[in-house]
Amino acid sequence: MSKIVMITGGSSGIGLCTAAALREKGCKVYELSRRDSEVPGITHLKCDITDEEQVKAAVAQVMAENGRIDILINNAGFGISGAVEFTETEDARRLFDVNFFGMVRMNRAVLPIMRQQGGGRIINLSSVAAPVPIPFQTYYSAGKAAVNSYTMALSNEVKPFGITVTAVMPGDIKTGFTAARQKSIVGDEVYGGRISRSVAGMEKDEQTGMDPAKAGEFIAKVALSAGHKPLRTIGFNYRCAVFLTKILPARWLNGLIGMIYAK
Repeated sequence: MSKIVMITGGSSGIGLCTAAALREKGCKVYELSRRDSEVPGITHLKCDITDEEQVKAAVAQVMAENGRIDILINNAGFGISGAVEFTETEDARRLFDVNFFGMVRMNRAVLPIMRQQGGGRIINLSSVAAPVPIPFQTYYSAGKAAVNSYTMALSNEVKPFGITVTAVMPGDIKTGFTAARQKSIVGDEVYGGRISRSVAGMEKDEQTGMDPAKAGEFIAKVALSAGHKPLRTIGFNYRCAVFLTKILPARWLNGLIGMIYAK
């Protein structure tokens, strides 16, 4: 029997590659996004995950057509950059509303269904920027750190119902995410040009990063696996980086991050 999959932010980048990988593995895939999308073998549902009613309607449609939801992948998100001092609180709130609370809305809509059907799988997209907090992308890192903590706590809450929850942490991936980042260099002269240098360095790393198709294959594999690890990292180099965050003293770790991203 084909697995029924819902994935947010599935019209481009990692989300589209993940949706395609799951389609190739025989899953019936529904991708949710605000923009129109037509991809053979993938059903598009127009949905803004910051709107609870749209989320409920999308979940209700999938249930009406299939009677169950086996896998939910919370991939939708965007990035902002700039100095904390000069970032409007409303901009930070909007990022959290999509990257964190969008995931929360989707999970709250799907969890009762998975509990009643006796199981399910939830994948929340995080980032290596969670354990490695990036200066001048503070709110993105903070949002992804919240995803990790939420995932670990939720996994213990729903384990008795046969529901498993995992946060997947990509590193630098070559996608349209880079161009879509909302960049602000307000105050760059005050910070000695460090804002623009930091973001330029990060974007260079992203545009020479991993093929999103490889990331999609990894996420699809995790989604279909029986493993229960709450946190997974994509790529050997990034697994090494995350390992270092566990063994280095916080002062050394933060000093190293500063040397790379805040010079």
